[in-house]
Amino acid sequence: MISKNLFNSKAWIPPVAAFFLGVTSVSAQNSRLKKDSLHEKELDEVVVVAYGKAKRNSYTGSVATISSDKINNRPVTNITKALEGQVAGIQTTSASGQPGAVSTIRIRGIGSISASSDPLYVVDGIPFDGNINSISPSDIESISVLKDATASALYGSRGANGIIIITTKSGKKGEARVNFNISQGFSGRAVKDYEQVNTDQYFQLYWEALRNGYQSGKVSSQQAAQMATDNLVSTLGINPYGTAYPKPVGTDGKLLSGASPLWNDDWRDILQRVASRNQMDLDISGGSEKSNYFFSLGYLDDKGMAIESGFKRYNTRLKINSEVKRWLNVGVNLSYTNSIQQAPTSSDSKASNIINAARFIPSFYPYYERNADGTYVLDADGNPIYDFGKYRPTNALQNQNAAATLPLDKNENKEDNFSGKGFMEFTFLPELKFKTSFSVDLVNYNGHYYSNPLLGQGAEIGGSVTKTNTRTLSYTTSNILTYDKKFGKHHVNALAGHEFYKYDYQTISGTRSQFSLPYYYEPDAASLLGSFSGNSNKLSLLSFLGKVEYDYNNTYFLSASGRADSSSRFAKDNRWGRFWSVGGSWKISNEEFIKSLNVFNQLTLRASYGGQGNDKLLRPNGQPLYYAYQELYRFISLGGEPGTTLEKTSTNNVKWETNLNLNVGLEFAILNNRVKGNIEYFKRKSQDLLFNMPVAPSLGISDYPANIGTIQNTGFEFSLFTTPVKTEDFQWNVDVNLSTLNNKVTKLPGGSLVVGSKLLTVGGSVYDFFIPEWVGVDPSNGKPLWKTVSTDASGNSVEGTTSEYSKATKLLQGSALPKLTGGISTSITYKNFDFSGLLTFKIGGKILDTDYTSIMHNGSAGGRAWSSEILNRWTPDNPYTDVPALSTTTNNWTSTSSRFLYSGTYARLKNVSLGYTLPEDYFEKIGLKKFRIYIQAENLLTFYKHKGMDPEQALDGTTYYRYPAMRTITFGLQATL
Repeated sequence: MISKNLFNSKAWIPPVAAFFLGVTSVSAQNSRLKKDSLHEKELDEVVVVAYGKAKRNSYTGSVATISSDKINNRPVTNITKALEGQVAGIQTTSASGQPGAVSTIRIRGIGSISASSDPLYVVDGIPFDGNINSISPSDIESISVLKDATASALYGSRGANGIIIITTKSGKKGEARVNFNISQGFSGRAVKDYEQVNTDQYFQLYWEALRNGYQSGKVSSQQAAQMATDNLVSTLGINPYGTAYPKPVGTDGKLLSGASPLWNDDWRDILQRVASRNQMDLDISGGSEKSNYFFSLGYLDDKGMAIESGFKRYNTRLKINSEVKRWLNVGVNLSYTNSIQQAPTSSDSKASNIINAARFIPSFYPYYERNADGTYVLDADGNPIYDFGKYRPTNALQNQNAAATLPLDKNENKEDNFSGKGFMEFTFLPELKFKTSFSVDLVNYNGHYYSNPLLGQGAEIGGSVTKTNTRTLSYTTSNILTYDKKFGKHHVNALAGHEFYKYDYQTISGTRSQFSLPYYYEPDAASLLGSFSGNSNKLSLLSFLGKVEYDYNNTYFLSASGRADSSSRFAKDNRWGRFWSVGGSWKISNEEFIKSLNVFNQLTLRASYGGQGNDKLLRPNGQPLYYAYQELYRFISLGGEPGTTLEKTSTNNVKWETNLNLNVGLEFAILNNRVKGNIEYFKRKSQDLLFNMPVAPSLGISDYPANIGTIQNTGFEFSLFTTPVKTEDFQWNVDVNLSTLNNKVTKLPGGSLVVGSKLLTVGGSVYDFFIPEWVGVDPSNGKPLWKTVSTDASGNSVEGTTSEYSKATKLLQGSALPKLTGGISTSITYKNFDFSGLLTFKIGGKILDTDYTSIMHNGSAGGRAWSSEILNRWTPDNPYTDVPALSTTTNNWTSTSSRFLYSGTYARLKNVSLGYTLPEDYFEKIGLKKFRIYIQAENLLTFYKHKGMDPEQALDGTTYYRYPAMRTITFGLQATL
């Protein structure tokens, strides 16, 4: 028998069992439960959607909302990093942990190949062109994610890849309120770097590589061993064992007895640090019957774990809304942000990459110059001298010491972001309103890159400086007429409007070198002009839009919308794109036959279908192409004479890329709203794909834009929100969201296309790896083996192996895209204590770890650090292994292949927060309304099989020596006056 108290709103309900218990005892549930006002409010909450607001339980589109408490509990610099694991259907990848870096976000899959797949950001109702890291998370009231056509079609071409609507805080009616938040944190690597061999192991391993290399030249084994012993120190350029052991490794390949390194300078400890993070936010808000205001100030200083890296931000916002007349509402929203990012190279294969430098140099190469006995070499003033390793092999970053040069260099990015919005809303009749808005975004960027003339490679050219300035100005005007009227059980809402968008981008850059004096950073202090460049781009978009929504008896809902966009990117005949959507929902829980079941507090079925366009074509280097149809030229100097070459041919036939979106969803709530959920199926078809078609170099151009092929993204989304325990003093919430994704190329004229390590082919995904298949190591000789596939005279496929990489056959090796992504979050409140946690995960997908290969060389990159996996290399005594024999002769075994393709499955404890709010009577006398102390942790734990690599990589599944994610521990306090 089931207890009568089991379903009481203050009782414990297991999240999964709640479904079954609710069905078996619905009568008891509905007769005895009191309404949970909090969840009742959530079910009927108003959500921000395109050009307005809507009630969640009656909206025909797919929208998810993230409230401010789920953002403010995160010590993140950029709000994009706070979205991961919070919403079903969003794939968020933080490929770089560099403070100030923006995460890559994809909503319901990859919608394009050569065009942008980024979502549109809308801030307070107006599309936003500023840098998203200029928005302080503490200013945000909520974030809405619009995922289907009904939700986003009104934004036309700009919403083809989904929309993220950010609503900033506004003042509320009542007494003025002052909120203050201050925090202090510490950051380090979220994932330890690859494990490396120590000095003793390295010298013995490299001795083996030398010996094997000599043997391959027909030298006897005894002679090869002696040569390896004799040449080991001179080849590596250093002897960390001192003069007592001039040949530290004997002819048997073993370290001499008593030999011990005189120093161990781990460059990862030298170039990386435990960094600090400081943040302060203040806001003042209030309002009356007819007006409200919100004013904020913010400061952030987020140091990076790599030395000389970090991000500072100063931000302010003023938001005022006022009813100046009964028929006129006006509002203004002004924000300004100044940011300074210190960003030494950390995302490519350059020798100056600080992440590379920390990983590549073994610890037996010292940070300061050493004497033969291990003591420091001192200058005339008794100070140690930086060791730049001129004696080091090239592969060990010869003549570089980033720890010495970076404090003297500059790698600075400064930005000023101003955003201004204003509106006037006229009420002609209670049901008829007209709103005119104007928004402007101005971004001024200044990059300052200085290489000092005193130390390092910059000293060879007397130092150099590069300055880049860009100015981006965009504005949007919008005029919207709305009609909202109820006729008995009928309700109609209609919208019609016009919008115009203008974008203007200008950039200028110059380089000079040869400074006569140190510590002067500006170009005027350098004497030799190197280069000078500049360009500008313009874009305009004219739009007309409309929407009609109808509902009957708050049970049956229909909607239709349309938008026409004219983009300056296309030729006149293809300039206009027309986009539309239709949707409907049925609130089944309002039907008598459902009410009589006494099971559902809410049950709503919704469906939508529509089309949107995409004009955001990118060049192969990732830069936007603003003139997709025009013939473009490159201007060069030929022997001192001006010359012109063709860069892009005319393509008047290029047109809009189109996205067709189907969405079917079921939303439910049971057990007096203690268990709520949403299940959705989506099918997103992208056709007439914008793509940069490669051509033969003999034509003088590398590619041209064209419309080719079709991509389809399908999947299911599941969201569950539960309150297993709710009493007067204790409440526990558990939320789960899951998303599946199947990305498939369904049409591709002209056959398959190879793009880097990927193959585009019908039936595959946009990120299918097409690389040689690793077979293993030949146990008889230690050589690497790859698969070959050929066709015999009879047309039959014949498989074989080869130890020559150039003869290996490229084969499909799986997709970089995960099959399942999601998040599990929980929150607990007990009296004045609060706790929350978020676990994010990804299942499936592949990652090609090209970072790891740099320290997995077979010995041909002498002097570079070695992974500890090299200890398992092939030897006659260890013939069955996955690591080939060592040799100074390259065998190309670290070339791109499935050997270095790893599973992308991982889980990460993304956030944990614990807080305590002191009782109000403690501070009542001094006027404090709230005082909370807290501790937060970001990226606390990572569960991943391939140790050393951060599993949050780029969407295409390829590493690129990027700045790793950071683990941050933050302490802080919040006070409200």
